[in-house]
Amino acid sequence: MKRLSRIVAITIAAGAAATAIAQVSLPGVPLPRLPPVTQPVTGTLRAAGSALEDARKLQVRELLRRERATVEADPEGQPILRRQVGALSPSDEALDRARAAGFSVLGRETLSGLGLTLVVLQAPENLSTRKALKMLRELDPQGQYDFNHLYLGSGSQAEAAASSNAPAAVPAALPAAGLRIGLIDSGVDGSHPVLSGVTIVRHGCDGANFPAPHGTAVASLLVGQGDGFESVIPGATLYASDIFCGHGAGSLSLLALELDWMAREKIPVVNVSLVGAKSVLLTALVRAMTTRGFLLVAAVGNDGPTAPPLYPASYPDVVGVTGVDGKRRVLPEACRGEQVDFAAAGADFKAAAVGGGFEEIRGTSFATPIVAGLLARSHHAPDPAGAREALAALESTALDIGNNGTDPSYGKGLVGADLHPGRRD
Repeated sequence: MKRLSRIVAITIAAGAAATAIAQVSLPGVPLPRLPPVTQPVTGTLRAAGSALEDARKLQVRELLRRERATVEADPEGQPILRRQVGALSPSDEALDRARAAGFSVLGRETLSGLGLTLVVLQAPENLSTRKALKMLRELDPQGQYDFNHLYLGSGSQAEAAASSNAPAAVPAALPAAGLRIGLIDSGVDGSHPVLSGVTIVRHGCDGANFPAPHGTAVASLLVGQGDGFESVIPGATLYASDIFCGHGAGSLSLLALELDWMAREKIPVVNVSLVGAKSVLLTALVRAMTTRGFLLVAAVGNDGPTAPPLYPASYPDVVGVTGVDGKRRVLPEACRGEQVDFAAAGADFKAAAVGGGFEEIRGTSFATPIVAGLLARSHHAPDPAGAREALAALESTALDIGNNGTDPSYGKGLVGADLHPGRRD
């Protein structure tokens, strides 16, 4: 059976910040390219909240408009791969009934670290994706079926600064040496001076490396090390999963493979830099991770204060993170609600850029590595009790900067207030 990583891929290639070009890669499908989004986030990003709020919406809109043959919207308007339905641990009998109804198996993967099996089914030509999902649920009422959703990044970068501004690399023998942390994002430029002394264990893209702005920036904030640059756990070993493979989004089926890899490698804290739809499949994947004592830390997203919840951050067992600016004000574009657990710095500093320089960043996904790194300092192995203790310890350090107690803008409060992440000119 073909591996899912070679069958199902969705890509949105980002230019400077939110300028996006999209293409779809599926068997026998050509790779048309989308025109750039007409409202990119550029400049210093300090006043770019409204543009960042619109960036993901514009990417989704363009994707749905130009990729009708392979991408469509679910009932909530979230992008999915056309005529594909994912199934978690279906029985042989259920698959036999699906085949008898005209479905074919695109791929099957054993997720041994999570105790699950993922199967991607393709609907017959005469059946819409929505009807296909409905039929499979009727054929197997006890099964877990859902669309193969697409997930995008959450955050933007400005133009990179000159490479000559990069700090000198420093030895990896720092206090965080020996710690391990996971990152599911786009590719990481391990040759950047602040990352060149860090051990990076890579996974995804069939072994190919596709350095990308977002993944490189987040990685540097997690483990980067260099004169004039501060990360949360400098010198820690980074387990980096790339589900974008040189572009800007990934399918749920690929996300499942990378969560399983993190589970098999027993990485206790995983920074998930994705936002998208709630899903029966994602719900089960998250539950399989968190019940085993893994901590998943995710950005709440930048769709605006009145936007519906985005996932995986909005699952109760996922640590949802929002961002604040240099004056400790919540980013105006940040999502609000019960999904916000903690706030951390998410603007007014620079992170590593592909090629050796730095770029100004803004967004909730750049606050996420601060929270993930702080949790990784105390949560060293997957364990439910240890995960609860690490969360309680972090909460005890939180500064209440919103309404008294937990609130929808800042969650339990600001953490990492003593840190000065990234580079500040």
